[in-house]
Amino acid sequence: VLEDAHTVRLATGEAVRAKYVLIATGGAPNHGAVIPGIEHVISSNEAFHLPKLPRRILIQGGGYIALEFACIFAGFGSDVTVIYRGENVLRGFDEDVRTHVRSEMEKAGITVLTGCTVKQVDKHAHDFTSHLSNGSSIASDQVMFAVGRHPNIKGLGLDKAGVAINPENGGIAVDGFSKTSVDNIYAIGDVTHRINLTPVAIREGHAFADTVFGKREVRVDHTDIPTAVFCQPEVGTVGLTEDQACERFSKVDIFKATFRPMKATMSGRDTRMLMKLVVDATTDRVVGCHIVGDGAAEMVQVLGIAVKMKATKADFDATMALHPTAAEELVTMRTPSARHVRAAAE
Repeated sequence: VLEDAHTVRLATGEAVRAKYVLIATGGAPNHGAVIPGIEHVISSNEAFHLPKLPRRILIQGGGYIALEFACIFAGFGSDVTVIYRGENVLRGFDEDVRTHVRSEMEKAGITVLTGCTVKQVDKHAHDFTSHLSNGSSIASDQVMFAVGRHPNIKGLGLDKAGVAINPENGGIAVDGFSKTSVDNIYAIGDVTHRINLTPVAIREGHAFADTVFGKREVRVDHTDIPTAVFCQPEVGTVGLTEDQACERFSKVDIFKATFRPMKATMSGRDTRMLMKLVVDATTDRVVGCHIVGDGAAEMVQVLGIAVKMKATKADFDATMALHPTAAEELVTMRTPSARHVRAAAE
């Protein structure tokens, strides 16, 4: 616990003084609104310590953690129902990605109910009943909420040290170099509630060390960060969505392909991949790549380099395809599936 800007009190009672303090306490699951029976709900923390596999599980949430656990439990054979308050899962992702993931999950037997929330959870002798905002109810052996995470700032003594909180996101307020409102105190990772991804926190830690102790200022660039959702099918994405690109650029070309990959065809699996490139048609720069399917994360990690280097669609077209791979679609799509032209302002 911080006692002042330079003093930290440990759990042992010992006080430690330091010239610099780095706060990297991460985040914690947040169940959202308090509802009757919330004490019966587990989070992603408790999901790793269940005494047995639930035969039926209801998961509320539509983001990374909710969908990943939904697919994990379904893969083990559980009957899974996903409840999400929005119109579709994976808010903030490209609309084609959201639609494709939901369709594939439902084909795999996962029930996805959107536009509703859990209003109450009743505990019985051996199971639970979740009452939904649409008037229906669902019985299950476990109820899990994965509706978000909040910065781990409670009880740290931030007020004593004068560390300010960002009123917009509830995380510790920092500048571009991860410095807080107190000159010698820094914060990185999920506790700042900027972009809550492990590699981002690691990069911010490197930048802090370089800036404070390496005698060279390093500012982390939070644009064009590749990210993945390890659900089934897997999602990998980097750059702008189609909607974001249309808001930013006057002309946008969309290149899109959906297909059964060869290994799915040969194995008889009824699964389809989605690959999508978002291009600023004025400069020909590829500003977004979105993949849904096996190996999506691995592909997008490499595609992230191309997007960061401002590669053009012509660069993609000039790259020889590697056959037979699913990724060859990324360099063989020649005709736009859609072109958006924003009307000039009067």
